[in-house]
Amino acid sequence: MGVRSAIVVGGGISGLAAAIALHGRGWQVRVLERAPRITDVGAGISLWANALRAFDRVGVGERIRSFAVPEMNSGIRSRDGRFIVRVDAEELARRFGAVVILHRADLLDVLVEAAADLTQCGVEVLSVSSAQDRAEVRHAGGVEAADLVIGADGIHSAVRRAMWPQARPPRYAGYTAWRTVVPPMSIEDAGETWGPGMRFGYAGLPDGRVYCYATANLPAGERAGDELAELRARFADWHEPIPAFLRAANSVLRHDIYELPDLPSFVRGRVALVGDAAHAMTPNLGQGAGQAVEDVATLAALLDDDDVPEALARYDALRRRHTQAVVRRSRIAGRLGQWSSPLAVALRDRVLAALPIESMMIRQLRPILDWRC
Repeated sequence: MGVRSAIVVGGGISGLAAAIALHGRGWQVRVLERAPRITDVGAGISLWANALRAFDRVGVGERIRSFAVPEMNSGIRSRDGRFIVRVDAEELARRFGAVVILHRADLLDVLVEAAADLTQCGVEVLSVSSAQDRAEVRHAGGVEAADLVIGADGIHSAVRRAMWPQARPPRYAGYTAWRTVVPPMSIEDAGETWGPGMRFGYAGLPDGRVYCYATANLPAGERAGDELAELRARFADWHEPIPAFLRAANSVLRHDIYELPDLPSFVRGRVALVGDAAHAMTPNLGQGAGQAVEDVATLAALLDDDDVPEALARYDALRRRHTQAVVRRSRIAGRLGQWSSPLAVALRDRVLAALPIESMMIRQLRPILDWRC
């Protein structure tokens, strides 16, 4: 068998990871990225044990760990600072492996460096097609063919639109999110605070800075003239250190939260979808990147042993049901956190405080975090 070839559409986390994994197995790989250069700004990311094991299979796990720190003890508080739920990070690490936190830009830098010779930026894919023995990608520079095309181009995937034209578009989850990284501050823990229709979360980064995020139930597309002032006003009377974080913030990013309705398949011909292009989910379980890299590690392993069509069929069978279940779990968690009725919120908080949440969470997380390839 000659050298097999793949075209990866999209130079984000899943696309670069796919290129690294396949190139390491002897494939000829090209990554086509629409942006003039690959960058990421202004946010942290948590990687659970399953994500780190998947990155190990890709070949960059240790490098990523060098940029990360273990997550602190965390929990859920009410807006006055009272703990509703506490989570012991050491117990989670003992059962599943540590959760680590790092800046998204550091994660992306690791992947960009490893895939530098495989990536071409400034290429917008116009269409994708698949025949029995080859797949083709058309862009402004011409047409390229390969044994495999991987759509890793995110929630608004051009590959998905081309190959799954009847697929339902992304749907709004009902809330928007702000993200910021504030200068170094001393913190003792991490976690989220839940109020009526709003949440605020934070976690420490390796360099002492603090990654903060917030959500609120608002119509899609609505924007404030000054997003940082809007955020400060919304959380002004919440417990410290939330107001202190926002006083220290210099800028903030805002994105409405969307998810992808279930697709009937992640594979069509010699084209496969991975990551957000296949199963974009709300961020409530911290599994977006983890599930994407699991996709990549699984697909690469299957391609070691099978021809492309057989490997793609097995990939779809292994990954679609699992990832769509994670999408549903994340949706449910987000809806619970975004309850807005004061009466419902008070009831929710009392019930959560009375339940053995940590043991329940461990049972719920086990099917996700125990992933192996």
